[in-house]
Amino acid sequence: MTQPPWRRERREQFPGVPAWSLATSRLAPEEFGVSRLEEVTREWAWGDDGTGPADGAGVRVCVLDTGVDASHPKVGHLDRSLVVADDGGDLTVVDCDPADPVGHGTACAGVIRSIAPAVSLTSVRVLTDGRSGSGAALLAGLRWAVEEGFDLVNLSLSTTRSQFLPELHELADRAYFRRCLLVAAAHNMPVVSFPWTFSSVISVASHDEPDPMTYYYNPAPPAEFYARGVRVRVAWRGGREIRSTGNSFAAPHITGMCALALSRHRWMTPFQLKSVLYLAASNVVVSKGDAHVRA
Repeated sequence: MTQPPWRRERREQFPGVPAWSLATSRLAPEEFGVSRLEEVTREWAWGDDGTGPADGAGVRVCVLDTGVDASHPKVGHLDRSLVVADDGGDLTVVDCDPADPVGHGTACAGVIRSIAPAVSLTSVRVLTDGRSGSGAALLAGLRWAVEEGFDLVNLSLSTTRSQFLPELHELADRAYFRRCLLVAAAHNMPVVSFPWTFSSVISVASHDEPDPMTYYYNPAPPAEFYARGVRVRVAWRGGREIRSTGNSFAAPHITGMCALALSRHRWMTPFQLKSVLYLAASNVVVSKGDAHVRA
């Protein structure tokens, strides 16, 4: 496949046109070979196209969390396992054993794997003491993930510290324009936190139904979608499984569905992928004459 435009070096500015522009009289805009979206259904997004349903193959997902236990049967193989480490005052992202001292990251990875079994998973531990971590560690891990060019980054975490807002916002925007989509869980408490409140991410809260593939569009953001997040059976440390509740577990359901869609439609941009999620949501209907039917 030709290298997509969001992975190429930025071209130099054309003389005679403003910055960020294209002199189309001298260089024709390239054709962008993506599927049109006017008949989007779940079948179109990730259903059986004659070769079987989408399974996430070829999609790279990074889980920024407490680490992931690759020995857990609900997780399986990890491409890499890394941790944000303090190297004499400088934070660096280095390889580490595929372990999780808490279980939270393992739970999220297991949810993603259950929906998109062929997805490529990488873990970056940013919650350095297990349950909490510094904003600087979150920024370092996210910066690494964006520069590595992952298709999706699952962020079942957030920060309430406003001093990290400008750099976190800049990173979220950079990810969006590099076609690295951030899927972020809403805070479990009614407080202002980041990055889930950014428009450049997919923000997810919970519904309380049992079907892992049922999700809803929320017409009153900042949480844009509701996915399964109440009493979810998840992988946990020590090879165990528990039932747990939280927006942390809703987000990886959406990450998994994004992976399915991207494995079927590789050239979708973040804008298009969010539109597909909206159009395929369980509560979105289309007008057919006087009737409204589910897409």
